Amino acid sequence: MSLRLSTVILPYRRWQEGGRAAWTRAEQLGFHTAYTYDHLSWRSFRDGPWFGAVPTLTAAATITDRLRLGTLVTSPNFRHPVTLAKELISLDDISGGRVTLGIGAGGSGFDATALGHEPWTPRERADRFAEFVPLLDRLLSEDAVSYEGDFYSAHEARNIPGCVQRPRLPFAVAATGPRGMRLAARHGQAWVTTGDPKLYENGTPEQSVQAIRGQVEKLADTCAEIGRDMTDLDKVLLTGFTPDRGGPLQSLDAFVDFAGRHRELGFTEIVLHWPIPDSPFATDEKAFEQIAMEAPAQLR
Repeated sequence: MSLRLSTVILPYRRWQEGGRAAWTRAEQLGFHTAYTYDHLSWRSFRDGPWFGAVPTLTAAATITDRLRLGTLVTSPNFRHPVTLAKELISLDDISGGRVTLGIGAGGSGFDATALGHEPWTPRERADRFAEFVPLLDRLLSEDAVSYEGDFYSAHEARNIPGCVQRPRLPFAVAATGPRGMRLAARHGQAWVTTGDPKLYENGTPEQSVQAIRGQVEKLADTCAEIGRDMTDLDKVLLTGFTPDRGGPLQSLDAFVDFAGRHRELGFTEIVLHWPIPDSPFATDEKAFEQIAMEAPAQLR
């Protein structure tokens, strides 16, 4: 099975000052999908420029033709299913049906408090996510939706004409816990992981592979429980958060070795961070471009 390579372009540059160029170059390099983070601000980038995900992806849609576009990830931290669905349907239309929604439960970072409420506990985030995903699924698939839940409501919400992609644009559900994995199995066209965060600081690459193998096995069990064919679900690894850190991007050989080990676990897509100088994603641009252009042929 061929392994797709994708990238994630953080929205920290003005469009006319490098932002636009990155998206056009991503298409030229042959990436399958170019994602962006859907945050209000993020980690060490908080005190610098940071632009909105949906407007950025809309702009990218107008300057690309083949590149798929998406979020990694959108969360309930500051999104509501009704308004998000309208934006996604519009984006899917503008792009000609090239949008994938990466979606997750969210975390306790800056997004969690930007609207003035206390950060939700992991249990509260999981509860909201369990309601958010099925409602968004309906809103993107049905012309009119009414719903009254514990956290979200919709009153005759209209979404005509719906998505270009039918029955709706695909969901890539980020999850490692049992409830999230059930949502991925029921509603996802893909499952996303960043590995085991507990291993990032002091773990080894070998321990990371073992932990991710365990996640894949749990996903397989979850799919079996609901009668879902696991081979029908793409598996996406967002790199940069395993103990390997930036090591796999140091050379073509290093990346092919890293990607090959994860392909053996069943992954169908690996996502690389677009190089950002003086950041955790600082990478030699020549090595990055060589990987983009030459690694897919070695991973077929």
